[in-house]
Amino acid sequence: MKVYSEYRNKLRTPEEAVMAVKDGDWVDYSVALGYPELLDYALAARRDELKDIKVRGCLELKPVQIVENDREQRTFTYSSWHVAGPARKYCDEGLCYYIPMIFRNLGSYYTRYLPVNVAMMCVCPIDEEGYFNFSYTNCYSKAMLDKADIVILEVNDRLPKVYGDRNCKIHISEVDYVVEGEHPPLAGFTPAKVTDTDRKIASFIVEEMKSGDVVQLGIGGMPNAVAAVIANSQIRDLSMHTELLSDGYLDLYKAGKLTNVGQKMHGGKGVFGIAIGSQDMYDWVKENDGLRSYPMAYVNSPETMSKIDNLISINNCISVDLYGQVASETSGIRHISGTGGQLDFTTGAYMSPGGKGFICLTSTFKDKKGEVHSRIIPRFTEGDIITTPRTQTFNLVTEYGKVNLAGRSTWERAEMIISIAHPDFREELITAAQKQRIWRDSNKR
Repeated sequence: MKVYSEYRNKLRTPEEAVMAVKDGDWVDYSVALGYPELLDYALAARRDELKDIKVRGCLELKPVQIVENDREQRTFTYSSWHVAGPARKYCDEGLCYYIPMIFRNLGSYYTRYLPVNVAMMCVCPIDEEGYFNFSYTNCYSKAMLDKADIVILEVNDRLPKVYGDRNCKIHISEVDYVVEGEHPPLAGFTPAKVTDTDRKIASFIVEEMKSGDVVQLGIGGMPNAVAAVIANSQIRDLSMHTELLSDGYLDLYKAGKLTNVGQKMHGGKGVFGIAIGSQDMYDWVKENDGLRSYPMAYVNSPETMSKIDNLISINNCISVDLYGQVASETSGIRHISGTGGQLDFTTGAYMSPGGKGFICLTSTFKDKKGEVHSRIIPRFTEGDIITTPRTQTFNLVTEYGKVNLAGRSTWERAEMIISIAHPDFREELITAAQKQRIWRDSNKR
């Protein structure tokens, strides 16, 4: 067949393919399971041949070889759209630079503004029609590849076909080079351990939910806890509309709670933009006709969410101040995560008829010395990045309760936020609120 002939003509070794990279180029590595591992190793080996190579990645699940092999940054400069495990460590060491973004706009950054000299991405094997499916990483992949001067695809036999829209694949005619090779088992996030505190916070959220809701869950112990509490509740017939499909949804499906009957505008299909989790979850998503992947430009669009009834959005944060500002990306100047879709879904859940957006946090944390600190603080002054502004912070939840800040004045916000802080820190927070002139004497003193 013609497509296979074209495939063979474009087949290269990783070492041959990365010769397309020239001095001064911008190179894109795609996202999560789209990370081109073989090409990364091959490009890293060219460290001493090249100059000024700028590489963008996202949601790294493995060590990045151009970083590992060039810690002096003589040749490669690495930046990330959303910092995960390895990149978090790189940021601590000054070896990675975060790129501020919100997911719904990421594809358009490429379309409208960004140069891409060479794009590299892991994909499924070619099909009979000549298409490579993006598998678990629809995300912003098509926009990135469309903008690239040169497209190099790395075929990973472990990646299965995942059903999606027309943006979930690319044709061989749009590709410059293809590489093949052995790949290890798929990387993922190990489901975070659910604590009693997580379950308590989850219980407050589930009180606000009902059968038929459409649910967005983030990553971590809290979303897993919400899924666990729902699994043991009377709630049923939930649907999925999420940027990131994680193991929590598989747990809901196994418990018979996830049926997607509420996804009327998507024909009863669960909707997601990217999938990261366990192998069990990957097996569930593989060629599952009940699920559909779409680009983040669609999934995370508040306009899309405004057409979905009863969207419940559940996300985590690092800290909150007494004004209702939310930091979910940094602790001081230390980079931990990224904006991702938190602001998208906070906005979209508000626009959804009957929708509710929740931002969750444990009231305290322990530092490396074992000292306990409050996650609710008087004000942000140490370089913390504000992810969700106070104007869009509505439902806040800790293990001590939940509050809704919509339409509340500064003194009302201070009272409400302090009411869900750890009791050991409430007096000092009140004192701080007085100094900040956002406290009204009340019976909560």
